[in-house]
Amino acid sequence: MKPLQDVLIIDLSQYLSGPCCTLKLADLGARVIKVEKPETGDSCRSMYISNVNMNGESSIFRAINRNKESFCADLKNDLDKKKVQQLISKADALVHNFRPGVIQRLGLDYDSVKDLNPNIVYCEISGYGTEGPWKKKPGQDLLIQAISGVTTLSGNANKGPVPLGLAMADMLSGGHLAQGILAGLVQKGKTGKGCKVSVNMLESMLDLQFETVTTFYHDGGQPTQRTESNNAHAYLGAPYGIYETSNGFLSLAMGAIPKLGELLDCPDLLEYQEFNSWYDQRDEIKQKLANHLKTNTTEHWLSILEPADIWCADVMNWERLFEHDGFKVLDMLQTVEMSDNYKYQTTRCPIKIDGKVIKNTKGSPFLGENNNSITAEFL
Repeated sequence: MKPLQDVLIIDLSQYLSGPCCTLKLADLGARVIKVEKPETGDSCRSMYISNVNMNGESSIFRAINRNKESFCADLKNDLDKKKVQQLISKADALVHNFRPGVIQRLGLDYDSVKDLNPNIVYCEISGYGTEGPWKKKPGQDLLIQAISGVTTLSGNANKGPVPLGLAMADMLSGGHLAQGILAGLVQKGKTGKGCKVSVNMLESMLDLQFETVTTFYHDGGQPTQRTESNNAHAYLGAPYGIYETSNGFLSLAMGAIPKLGELLDCPDLLEYQEFNSWYDQRDEIKQKLANHLKTNTTEHWLSILEPADIWCADVMNWERLFEHDGFKVLDMLQTVEMSDNYKYQTTRCPIKIDGKVIKNTKGSPFLGENNNSITAEFL
């Protein structure tokens, strides 16, 4: 039995943030009924991040909506809306990510839903919250990253802002919403009362930066400064970064510079004996280290550094990673199957319960696939 078995989630969200949240809940055993508009459904069905078509729709939809049910309903149609309201009346939680104001026009705001189901955990996710000058801006991942300041932390100092190569704001805020829902369900279990859980993508991205934001406010007002080369953290000193070798790349975390000089047979590093110099002179240290590491292979440097307990690692691409025993032992992939027997491989839930891996075999649903069964069961 999975932890959230018998928990019913009505999911009105689309694209990434909300569906990412309900995916995490579905992985843990919750039943997620995804309410989609007729004909087109969740816009993510046709939102391609590459030219990969999986059984007629986008790979991103297939990945983020596995293990869910699809119920077609037009929320602007009174008859369809009443059907959704009936579902909501029997649900443990409701999730939506409409822009501020839209949910009120649909008559599914928190106060209205509480009248249908007083004990529901009502959950909303937005780009910037419901107040302030940005509340109506589109909650799109790249735009959120740009505003949040996170793009000023990656890349070298002379290369301009660098966004993260993933929809981090969507996925992180979805994770935060799932965390809030679980807290709401615990409270409901203790008190019998539901609650309203709100998350916005900008706050999630700010929370991601809690270490650096805290440092900024206690650093005498010093501006955030990335290193000129091999930057991997705007605040950490040398050697923290990724370095090119003669046949690949090597990542180096924290470590004493003189010790590195001895291990790597790099005399230029021995002069930096003072801890503060690893910060104050990190640009020149990194440049000397970078020049030296290019003279031999990644494997050579790892054979020296790893036995000496220096924090370092090879820099892999997916092809090399997936072939490595270190990846295979994780058992991080699963094969799921759609109702027409189409199968695809994707990642599994990263959480273990009592040491057991959580997997699900159910793929993403076709649009409206479960209308008949849901109608027979609930309506």
